[in-house]
Amino acid sequence: MLTALEVFTTVAVGLMVGVELSVAFVMNRIFAALPEDAGQLARAHGGRMLGALMPFWYIGSVVLAGVWAVAGRHRHGTGLVLTAAGLLIVSVLMSVLLLVPINNRSKTWTPEDRPADWKEQSRRWDRYHYARVAVIVAAFTLLVTALA
Repeated sequence: MLTALEVFTTVAVGLMVGVELSVAFVMNRIFAALPEDAGQLARAHGGRMLGALMPFWYIGSVVLAGVWAVAGRHRHGTGLVLTAAGLLIVSVLMSVLLLVPINNRSKTWTPEDRPADWKEQSRRWDRYHYARVAVIVAAFTLLVTALA
């Protein structure tokens, strides 16, 4: 049973990392290459779509890593799992404190009512997102290492 939890947690976090890497290095670059209005509308739509899904994924990953750490507390690699869980908590805090406020604003913008500094706010979100991606990649790496 513990092995299934370890594998499920690692896959769930790995898929989350893949989605977030795709946003950072594929989707946002595609959106940036679109004409200005279309790119901004695409980012707004992405913010609505992923903004509805990702809280469950992030919090679920923290819970899964926590359950793994408790259930496997006597097994090799528990310190790595605890550290990964801590990093996942950091990623949730980064999301709530840094990214969500910008996302909540930007997901409602249209070309007619977006603020004059919308591009700067988008670039700030991107910078925070790169940092969050680094944190979850580190957490994923620790989980994979704990399995080895």
